[in-house]
Amino acid sequence: MPPSSAEARSTDQPATDQPATDQPATDQSATDQPANEPPARGTRLLRPFGALAQRWFAQAASDTLEPTVYRFILRFSLPEQIYLVVATLLSFPFLYLSLDLPKLIINEAIGGKHFPHEILGVEFGQIPYLLLLCGAFLLLVVINGWFKYHLNVRKGRVGERMLRRLRYELYQRILLFPLGHFDRVAAGEIVAMLTAELEPVGGFIGDSFALPIAQIGTLLTTIIFMFMQNPLLGLAALSMYPVQGYLIPKMQRKIRQLGRERVRTVRMLADRVGETIAAQVDIRANAGAHRQLADIAARLGEIYELRFEIYNRKFFVKFLNNFLGQLTPFFFYAIGGYFVIQGELSFGALVAVLAAYKDLSSPWKELLDFYQNQQDVSIKYEQVVEQFQVGNMIDPRLLLEDDAEAPPPGGEIRFAMVSLVDSDGLRWVDGIDLTIGSGEHVTVLGPGNSGKDRLPQLLARLYRPTSGMITIGGVDINTLPFSVTGRLIGYVGPTTHLLAASVRDNIMLGLHRPPVATVEGRAEAIAEARESGNSEHDIAGDWIDYAQAGVEDPGGLERRIIEVMRIVDLEHDIYFLGLNGRLDPNRDPDTAGRLLEARRQFAARCDALGLAPLVEPFDPDRYNTNQTIAENLLFGAPVGPEFEDGALAENDYVASMLEEGGLRRDLIAIGGKLAEVMVELFGGVSTEQGLLEAYSLVSADQLRELERVVGRVQRVGVEALAAPDQTRLLALAFTLVAARDRLGLLDEAMQRRIVAARHRFAEGLPEALRGAVEFFDREHYNGAVRVEENILFGAIRANEAEARERVEAAIGEIIDELGLRDTILAIGLEYSVGTGGSRLAPAQRQKVAIARAVLKRPAILALNEATAVLDPGSEGHALAALREEFAGRVLLVTLSRPALARDFDRVLVMDQGRLVQQGEFDQLRREEGPLTPLLAAE
Repeated sequence: MPPSSAEARSTDQPATDQPATDQPATDQSATDQPANEPPARGTRLLRPFGALAQRWFAQAASDTLEPTVYRFILRFSLPEQIYLVVATLLSFPFLYLSLDLPKLIINEAIGGKHFPHEILGVEFGQIPYLLLLCGAFLLLVVINGWFKYHLNVRKGRVGERMLRRLRYELYQRILLFPLGHFDRVAAGEIVAMLTAELEPVGGFIGDSFALPIAQIGTLLTTIIFMFMQNPLLGLAALSMYPVQGYLIPKMQRKIRQLGRERVRTVRMLADRVGETIAAQVDIRANAGAHRQLADIAARLGEIYELRFEIYNRKFFVKFLNNFLGQLTPFFFYAIGGYFVIQGELSFGALVAVLAAYKDLSSPWKELLDFYQNQQDVSIKYEQVVEQFQVGNMIDPRLLLEDDAEAPPPGGEIRFAMVSLVDSDGLRWVDGIDLTIGSGEHVTVLGPGNSGKDRLPQLLARLYRPTSGMITIGGVDINTLPFSVTGRLIGYVGPTTHLLAASVRDNIMLGLHRPPVATVEGRAEAIAEARESGNSEHDIAGDWIDYAQAGVEDPGGLERRIIEVMRIVDLEHDIYFLGLNGRLDPNRDPDTAGRLLEARRQFAARCDALGLAPLVEPFDPDRYNTNQTIAENLLFGAPVGPEFEDGALAENDYVASMLEEGGLRRDLIAIGGKLAEVMVELFGGVSTEQGLLEAYSLVSADQLRELERVVGRVQRVGVEALAAPDQTRLLALAFTLVAARDRLGLLDEAMQRRIVAARHRFAEGLPEALRGAVEFFDREHYNGAVRVEENILFGAIRANEAEARERVEAAIGEIIDELGLRDTILAIGLEYSVGTGGSRLAPAQRQKVAIARAVLKRPAILALNEATAVLDPGSEGHALAALREEFAGRVLLVTLSRPALARDFDRVLVMDQGRLVQQGEFDQLRREEGPLTPLLAAE
């Protein structure tokens, strides 16, 4: 690496025995003014003042999050706030005129005597004058309404932008948290803070200055108008406000305290629910449901008590506020009526004052609500910020700097007296002094608490040494951007949490680099992200760094992914995922055509290979005994929810079509007999025995419902059942497979009737339902069924021994002959792995993670018991393949099976955080030392 790059970075960083300092997540946004300027034209004149104030706030701000919500607002939205305040102030003259104009209409236009009136040299009679004033009043209504609409839209936009900025900033800080922090804070708590707890902040930010100024201005404008009519009426209007202003905030203080406690309690509940979801296997296995329910009930009880007390206090405050507010009209009627009777106040003025007072209550109520909301939002903001102020955070410049052009350092790896101590003082690594040569393959052994797992974690920068230094080619890795070490070092731990995406997306995660170009049509979205202080990298762009994988284009990357899968022994798994996957022929017609050729090849060879008795082909005129009644009726696959699962039995068209052929009654009778048999066979079977899952057509919950239906059948008969019960029995009948029918319910006559219904179903299918099913056609690829079913164009017979193995072997031969294996693998790579990779087996998840690390071709691969989940034979094979792939590159592997260390260049043995022995495996095995008990234990 060029000295200027490394040295410049090292001078900005603390010493390696000191924790990394916190950096503001949006440092650049705070100092880079063009990125923060609102695009609206109305704020252009205010930008110089806003820019000066924002720069002051940016300089005054510490390296942490803004401690109060108002500092956050002023730092990032000051120009917009100024615009909102100025626009609000400009609306007050129009508001005053709208209050004064009704008095003129009543006193001068309606009750006036001296006409015509002259305005700008034009004379108006009484009626024209009335219409003129009414027109002016209507214009003022429109103007005041426009001000409100315009200000509300602008407030909404600035509030949502600021909420987006805040969430982005907090999410960015999550990426900067030290790993140890996640051991103390639950994910559910962080998620609750980042989502639900911040939701009110967005609405408040837009109102933070404009709303109180608007309501205070409205209040003052109205009161001034009242004083202009009669000072005593003005005093009457003001009389109750000091009392309310003193009592209400004082009573709200206790409500705020209760609200703060409620937020903490709800956050703890979210944490507990998240923990329950994560530990559901252990809870079920240990029959712990009652304890968990009792715990949740107690927590819900605490929330109930808090919320109930808040309700009591809140509604008492409303009662008191309403009572005090209603005293003022009493003074108006008494005092104003007296002055009207005495002739000291016109009737029109009294009406105008009463109308104005009606409008006066609204801003006062808005102010009280704003005060309460401001307190709530301040509490939420400060509590969230407090949780995101974490020590020892990663320097954001190292995480976010994209130094893709800088060559990673090369040479030997040096652990120079490296120690790692956690926050409780536990010493995981103690003074490790170690050199790993360029291209050396090293394995680390030791008991579970030896600290062996920390060496690869330190090398991968998951932890930063408490003291000492780790260098590569003389460069401290903790001074390098993660974009550099991410290319330089690959790491896989003992367990892997995959993203909820496809296998392909997870394997390519290490190749992601910010795109250099924006996709056409995305400029507006990128500009909005810039205004909100978010990342300006286009998510729709091409994020793949093909050079990192050693290829030039997507085609080369596809071939390289397949090579990597073979290295990590993942090819077989992905192949079967591909056979069971689905392909959209409209998106990839060429592949669909090649799979149709595989179908033709299989059909041609079926007899020669002796497979004809093992596969029952799809024939539009024959009943397929190895499919369900529903599948035979459709003779295709459902697309969408209309005909899926139990929806077929509930569909009105299906019901009418079955009634037409007299089938519905017979199928319901079949369902009734099936229900009786299943209730008799499985009614007393425990779900833990596995028999229900293996042999029953329904789940345990459905079986309990069928027990009730069977009871009703025995009492009143099938014919007299209610419509929902008949639909349940029809849905049950639809699941029956003739090849497994031991009750003789599906004889040949019934099968012929169902085939006849199949033709009626297809011929009469309404236009609205045409897209809800994709029918089988020998000459067309069916995108709604699995790849294997498309090749077979039939169903494997259930009662033939080894039928599936023989058929799949024949399919494999045809696929290889046609050169389709890579195509099937590509389909398998699109398989969605589920949340955290839950749809894959643990061994498959680990293979995906290792493939991800291998694909990006790191100079150093650190495996932290990454292969321990594999069986011994597979683990040995995987390690041998990795040693071959990383010949000439560094391989650091932590093993749980010491015998597998024999083929590595050097063995390191750790105990209690210290390196106690190192050397070649054969040498250490002959010596009586720390390795001996490890080998004996194995």
